This record gives sequence, structure tokens and C-alpha cells, in this order.
Amino acid sequence: MLTVYSSDHRLHHGVELKDGAISASFEKPERAETVLARVKTVGLGDIIAPRSYEHSDYVGAHSERYVEFLANAWSEWTATGRTSQALPLVWPIRGLPSTEVPQFIDGKLGFFSMDAGSPINEGTWEAVCSSANSALTGVDRLSSGMRGVFALCRPPGHHAGREYTGGYCYLNNAAIAAQRCIQQGAKRVAVLDIDFHHGNGTQDIFYDRSDVLFVSIHGDPAVCYPYFSGHADERGMGQGEGFNLNLPLPKGTAMAEFEAALFDASATIARYKADALIVSLGVDTFEGDPISHFRLRSPDYLRIGEMIEGLGVPTLFVMEGGYMVDEIGLNAVNVLLGFEGRTR
Repeated sequence: MLTVYSSDHRLHHGVELKDGAISASFEKPERAETVLARVKTVGLGDIIAPRSYEHSDYVGAHSERYVEFLANAWSEWTATGRTSQALPLVWPIRGLPSTEVPQFIDGKLGFFSMDAGSPINEGTWEAVCSSANSALTGVDRLSSGMRGVFALCRPPGHHAGREYTGGYCYLNNAAIAAQRCIQQGAKRVAVLDIDFHHGNGTQDIFYDRSDVLFVSIHGDPAVCYPYFSGHADERGMGQGEGFNLNLPLPKGTAMAEFEAALFDASATIARYKADALIVSLGVDTFEGDPISHFRLRSPDYLRIGEMIEGLGVPTLFVMEGGYMVDEIGLNAVNVLLGFEGRTR
């Protein structure tokens, strides 16, 4: 399997507000480096750098004004004399009437974000573009006839909505990839999100559309991040009604329960008859992950890959979460090996 990877991800390493303190983010460069090392160890296949793309290639999944904000946020922040990482301090919660984008950077940071976990520093925009470009390159290789491609994206993307950052995510790599599939002529694209956390951003982007089916298996948002989306009754709206499927699972979920949910997800995707499949590949479902509470084990990821391959759809895997750095490479690559039938 081809892997698309850019070392530019190293330009971004942030902090986050967690447990009442500002601390180093769980989302760090070592995550991607560990996955890359495992790709090489098992001889998964060729590794290429992403192509360059225009900022306009991110528009469609995102709004033009949001992309412009991300591109300019650091320069606007430092123009005020500040050199620390940029984090929001106020958000437009329910009841505040304004829908206008503020002119000052502090207001913009809050307007275009959902939490204080996605800081912006000098290298963030370049790293974010390299991540999105990896997904776009993967789609272009799929369109040339490949059965499966792995976009080793970092930063991740599935919490980034049409107009907001969040959960370590800035550009929604999976959504940008799905949008490109549509622009290249696909009539129906499915996005399967198997990260522990609900892909709220991907849901937000496609919630009123029928040309992209979104299916997510994740921890129950009643008790885990992102809290405000991912419930089973969120089914889409307008033309998208019935094209959004959430399968929330309780704390302590092990492989038997996860496999049953993946079976249901796979049946929905099969009925949809997608021309292409984008998999938001998070492995924070692993037992002991520091910010999650499922109990999957490393061999389980081989089975997950087998089940995804059984759909028989050209598939782009887009790297999302997984925060046990020592195990993330083993688990992520196990999914890819399972997809290729290399389970022994």
C-alpha cells in the first residue's frame, strides 16, 4: 500500500488547556514518526511526499473565510506583539446574537474555534497544509486506479468543522478528500470514522448532503469529548437526512461490541453503493489510551482492516487520533495490513 507523508508536520507542536492547566499537547510529532517507522518496518509499500495544492482546494469542505483565517492567524497574532502560541479566550455561545466575524485576532480565534486545544504557532499553517495535501494526493492516486492508499496526516482533521478548529484539528483532511472525490466525478462517497472520538467536524460539513454518507463509531458523547455531537438521533437534515449514522458505544467497549458496530456501519455503507471510501483512521480505541476509554487490543486492528476491505470499495485511509505513542504505529499499520490480507 502506498503511504503519503510529509515531514512538514514537525513544524507544528502545540499546547492545550486540559485538566485546568496549559500543558504540552497529547497530539505531538512523535505520533506520525512512530507510524512512519512501522510502515517501513513491515514493508507496507512505497512512501511518497504529497503534491502541492492551492488554498482553493480546501474550500468546499471549508468556507473561504475560514481558510483565509487559518492562513493569516499567526501573522495577525504576532502583529499585536505576542509571541506565545495563539489560543482563543472567548466563544460565541448560545444567546450571543452576533454572527459577524470580529476584526481583531482575539475575537477571530474564538469565532473560528470550538475549544482551547488547537493552538496556532509559526509553523502551524504549513504543517496543516501538508496534512491536507497528503489526503488530496491520496485521492488523486485512488483515482488513478489504486485499491488502497494511506495518507499519514498530521495534524489530524476530523474535529475541524466547516468554519472551526477543535480537538487538535484545523483542516478536515477526510472531508477535503471526500469533496475532491465528488469534484472528480464520484456520485457517492462514504466516510467511515473509527476514531474513538466522534467526527463532529466531518458531520458538520456534510450534514445536509446526500452525496457524502458519514458513518461514525465512537465513545458516547454523554460522557466524552466532543460532548455536543455524536448522538444516535443525529441523522442529517434536508437533503442529507438519513445520510448520517452515529453509533455511540459505552465506556469499556471491547472488540466484540466494536465489531458488531462495524458490521452495522459496513452494511449501511454497502447499501449506499459508494464510489469511494474515506476512512478516518483513529486508533485511540486502544486499551490504555490516555484520553479515551475503549479496550481494543493490537490484533483487533487486523480484523478491522479485513472488514473494511470486505466492502470492495477503493479506500483512502486518513490518519486521525491515537495517543499511546509507543503503540500507535503497530495499531494503525495493523489496520492497513488487515486490509491487504497480510494478517500472518
